[in-house]
Amino acid sequence: MKSLFRPFLMLVAALPLMLAACGDKEPEQRAAFTQFLQTRIVDKPGVRVPKLTDDETKAFGDYAAQYAVITDFNAGMDASVKPLSGIMQKGAMRSLGDIVSRRDDLKTVKAALADMGEALKAQQAKADAAHAQLKQPADLKPVYDKAYEKTVSLPADTFRDVLPQLNATFDSSLKIADYVEANKAKIEITGPVVKVSDPAVQAELNQLLQDLNAQAKNVQQAQTRLQAVMLGR
Repeated sequence: MKSLFRPFLMLVAALPLMLAACGDKEPEQRAAFTQFLQTRIVDKPGVRVPKLTDDETKAFGDYAAQYAVITDFNAGMDASVKPLSGIMQKGAMRSLGDIVSRRDDLKTVKAALADMGEALKAQQAKADAAHAQLKQPADLKPVYDKAYEKTVSLPADTFRDVLPQLNATFDSSLKIADYVEANKAKIEITGPVVKVSDPAVQAELNQLLQDLNAQAKNVQQAQTRLQAVMLGR
């Protein structure tokens, strides 16, 4: 009995070690995840957030959940900024008559931009909090941080810088609409033709229009900057 029991004890004692050795896939999962971040995100131009395949999810193990911090933010950001094109079209003014007659559209656009900025701010804060809680080995952390900066921090910060510039343009348009309304007895608008009977009002209106043109140039520069970040051009 003793000779049979001793090998059994040795087998039981060795079993946890064997299971641990077979189950410890973390190093290769970490290596696969690190390579993915470096080659598919960090080394690529622009903001690229590939969707994981089933094989990649399996290969990354628990690190797939860390990648979800990035993908969840980008899904939220895409949903938040998706209406931007429609907002800009709604706020596009082609004449002084447009600015005056579509004052309510301008107010709607400003409110939509404010909501967009708040939503983006909340999503970034949520992602930053999740990022701060991640436990990462020393070889993974710098690569993940670079990927996070490129796909979360940089696009979010850029969008949030652009939104106030867009708002400033619509503010200038609203100032013009209010000024024309306050001086409508001296300003006649017939299609593209504008007649002003008071030279002082003419000078003030011209200054407001010049301010609007300057804001429009700032918006073009902001859009170029945003495109450079998102597309890497």
